[in-house]
Amino acid sequence: MAPGFDFSNWWLKETKKRTPVVVKMENPNYSVVEIDGPDAAFQPAEKSRGKNAKQVTWVLLLKAHRAVGCVVWIASFFWALLGIIKKRLIFREDVAMASEKMGKGKLLFTVIKLFLITSLTILGFELVAYINGWHYFKNPGLRIPRNSDVQGLLHLVYFTWLSVRAHYIAPVIQALSKFCVALFLIQSADRMMLCLGCFWIKYKKIKPRIEGDPFESDDVERSADLYPLVLVQIPMCNEREVYEQSISAVCQLDWPKDRLLIQVLDDSDDESIRCLIKEEVAKWSQKAVNIVYRHRLIRTGYKAGNLKSAMSCEYVQAYEFVAIFDADFQPNPDFLKQTVPHFKDNPELGLVQARWSFVNKDENLLTRLQNINLCFHFEVEQQVNGVFLNFFGFNGTAGVWRIKALEESGGWLERTTVEDMDIAVRAHLNGWKFIFLNDVKVLCEVPELYEAYRKQQHRWHSGPMHLFRLCLPAIITSKIAIWKKANLILLFFLLRKLILPFYSFTLFCIMLPLTMFVPEAELPVWVICYVPVFMSFLNILPAPKSFPFIVPYLLFENTMSVTKFNAMVSGLFQLGSSYEWVVTKKAGRSSESDLLDSAERESKTMNQLQIQRGASESELAELNRLKEQKEAGPLPVKKVNKIYRKELTLAFLLLTASVRSLLAAQGVHFYFLLFQGVTFLLVGLDLIGEQMS
Repeated sequence: MAPGFDFSNWWLKETKKRTPVVVKMENPNYSVVEIDGPDAAFQPAEKSRGKNAKQVTWVLLLKAHRAVGCVVWIASFFWALLGIIKKRLIFREDVAMASEKMGKGKLLFTVIKLFLITSLTILGFELVAYINGWHYFKNPGLRIPRNSDVQGLLHLVYFTWLSVRAHYIAPVIQALSKFCVALFLIQSADRMMLCLGCFWIKYKKIKPRIEGDPFESDDVERSADLYPLVLVQIPMCNEREVYEQSISAVCQLDWPKDRLLIQVLDDSDDESIRCLIKEEVAKWSQKAVNIVYRHRLIRTGYKAGNLKSAMSCEYVQAYEFVAIFDADFQPNPDFLKQTVPHFKDNPELGLVQARWSFVNKDENLLTRLQNINLCFHFEVEQQVNGVFLNFFGFNGTAGVWRIKALEESGGWLERTTVEDMDIAVRAHLNGWKFIFLNDVKVLCEVPELYEAYRKQQHRWHSGPMHLFRLCLPAIITSKIAIWKKANLILLFFLLRKLILPFYSFTLFCIMLPLTMFVPEAELPVWVICYVPVFMSFLNILPAPKSFPFIVPYLLFENTMSVTKFNAMVSGLFQLGSSYEWVVTKKAGRSSESDLLDSAERESKTMNQLQIQRGASESELAELNRLKEQKEAGPLPVKKVNKIYRKELTLAFLLLTASVRSLLAAQGVHFYFLLFQGVTFLLVGLDLIGEQMS
């Protein structure tokens, strides 16, 4: 919308300093007189009282202070902008792109730079038009000139651009925007239904319950036989930071030792890490824990191949259930007693899934935002689907499977990077039911670095689309009910895995910024403000302590839609990155129980040192030498949470576009065009700097 001011009027006011009047008389005795202004006698008497010099001085000082502050702010802004240009293009600092990655995304960088140049060109025309007062089409007081009246090449080009924009560009944007808004409303309705289902579960206090004590028996000798044989698997790959605490937590599970077998499935390609894991397994084996170490020479199929190889062992056939924990998960000692009893007297039950709880959710802003998403996923999506549909996507860890359900569903397959969702869909097609336990929580970590989180999200969003292509024929030809097929195809895959990243990226990352330059295709306020904020409130309800982060969460989700959309397209069309697995980096955060164990170990060490006081000097010297060697090991590298300018700039871009749409009626379009130009300039400098490096 046009601004509420006119620069041409300012210039006209400066030139009209006096009013010339020419008077001609018929009598030749009179001469021509030029009057500069009205006569003093006709001027109205000044009613305001006079101001003293002190008041005038204070007013002038205040105006001077404001002017100086404005000049200093503008100078500091341009100085910071020049610093960024110098840093990115001249010194090439903060650039960490490897040479082998230069070829990747070259086409994408070219497209972004072309879009940047086009946007800056359009912005230049907009600014010139506003400065020269060409925005006549928004001012009813101005005469709309004919083509013959248009003078100047720039004015002609701008007039042509307005015509093309209104007749060709705006209709396309409006049509695509309406389509995306319809998808947005459908997805919002689905979220609303899930939230209503969660409220109903809370109101009715619906949750899976265990009737009585399944392990209680009058016969003491037979009580041990009531515990079924359980296999626990810990798949890992180069998990130096977390292997010890995970193995320690699993080995302390409260279950009869002769009814439990722990498999440490190590796919590490680092010899030093393999040695450390072997030592940890040997330590617990000496404590009468039934634990074995397995290592594959050829790592095929990633995690699915690792689990498939472990299930092929002959001794596994004797076990009835298998519990799976990733390397950073730390189950409580009573985990098996809270999950395995649900299988009793329920032969159709194939999976019991527990909830995740995070030891580092308050580490930084990134972990807080992830906690919001995951809390909604478990509290709402998993719980509602488990109660009303007896089906949900297996989370790959912190769950117990009936081994018979795995075997009848085809076992672990290596065809996708989401082997957990793959086995869950196939088990559902075979008639097995699932239970989600929202009250049983297993401690784990969320990625603390953005790079690790981005790669994790790429795998989580490309894998489902790849899986959808593979299992769609099996879903259509399966013998389950039609409404279950519709739920799998329309809701589980299309709406929540494909439509969500598509409309989020298209509507909020493309359509909304384009309205900055095509005001004829304005989005409604309820689309860009009211509905997203309301849905964000619903997402934050399971994590009420995160309410102060609602604005960063809203922008973060929109900017992450770029990564999710890219992953979705990669999986849907089976591009090269659709079958790429990168192990998520962990920080090795410890839980409270780990800290208590550490304190106990320190106290035992102090007691041992007190006992060793009576040892000989040679023995003490040997102990000191071993201690020094242990302390001289490699120091832990401090991890720095990088700031990714493109994501932050995109967030600022969406924020300015939203605010501009809300305040367009106030006549501030000009200022936001200026902010938009600076934003595009910063994005371009960052991309060009990375490309030149």
